[in-house]
Amino acid sequence: MTPFPFDAVLFDCDGVLVDSEPIVNRVLAEMLGELGWAISVAETTRLFIGKMVRDEAALIEQRTGVRLTQAWLEQFRARRNRALERELAEIAGAPMAVRALQRMLDGRIAVASGADLAKVKMQLAKIGILDCFGGHVFSGQDLPCSKPHPDVYLAAAAALGADPTRCAVIEDTVIGTMAGVAAGATVFGYSPNPVGHAGSADLRRAGAVHVFRDMAELPSLLAGWTGVS
Repeated sequence: MTPFPFDAVLFDCDGVLVDSEPIVNRVLAEMLGELGWAISVAETTRLFIGKMVRDEAALIEQRTGVRLTQAWLEQFRARRNRALERELAEIAGAPMAVRALQRMLDGRIAVASGADLAKVKMQLAKIGILDCFGGHVFSGQDLPCSKPHPDVYLAAAAALGADPTRCAVIEDTVIGTMAGVAAGATVFGYSPNPVGHAGSADLRRAGAVHVFRDMAELPSLLAGWTGVS
């Protein structure tokens, strides 16, 4: 049997494992509208995908004239989480792919997200795969720098005892792809459609070595990877 070509697989969460972006961006659009910024869900997706809302405080204040407070951010998280608890669904094929790769790699898989840790764990639990990661779930918000910096991917690789250059990273945003590349990993872009995900060309420009559309194909794609797309 040909050896598996990576020592570990590191997943982004939102847009890769869970279909959360439409829900989160709807809540964000509603709350920005309440501050006076009439913005569509499509526009919040374009402006905020892959980013922390708090990091875009200057933009929000510029467009609304309202200073972004910790209380507002906490309200956003609470409303967002209630909507996710009601509506969140898995990315088609993601749970099966995670379980298959967990078996192939003897558990050497992790989640490395830019979202807050409580949200990430809640989402993984809701679609039934939190236990697959054995506690290896990381948030860039708990580290000195979040994506597009490599910190969260470096932390995940270190926890698994893996050389980052021997890791595969699964991402669906340009910012996340940049983080994986900066960590030295081999990044695979997931782009099933242009709504809520970066396009194939953008992911490749950011450094993804291959872009795929069907999460169910991921285990065989990684197992058979030869470095040629």
